[in-house]
Amino acid sequence: MNSDSLVVFSTAPDTEVAEALADHLVKERLAACVNLVGGVRSVYRWEGEVQHDPEVLLIVKTDQQHLELLIETLQNRHPYDCPEIIAMPIVGGSAGYLEWLTSSLDPESA
Repeated sequence: MNSDSLVVFSTAPDTEVAEALADHLVKERLAACVNLVGGVRSVYRWEGEVQHDPEVLLIVKTDQQHLELLIETLQNRHPYDCPEIIAMPIVGGSAGYLEWLTSSLDPESA
């Protein structure tokens, strides 16, 4: 199955920020769906120090056509200086779900 559908991962500092980001992405049809996964603990190096922070993981379903604007939107609305934004191709899946994903991003769809 060939698809231009993508999964984008990002993190947010808390549920309030994650929900606001997700809501905006779906309302603007930059994402068909965003799953919010709480209870994530991130360990990373920032400014020379190892950090341990609680975060909320955003799992964003979109497509290649919307990726550039989605990235720009996340960067502009995100409270982090350097938010995680990683896109991965969806190489297969349920045909019905992938069709729904694509149609959800189309402003002509009701």
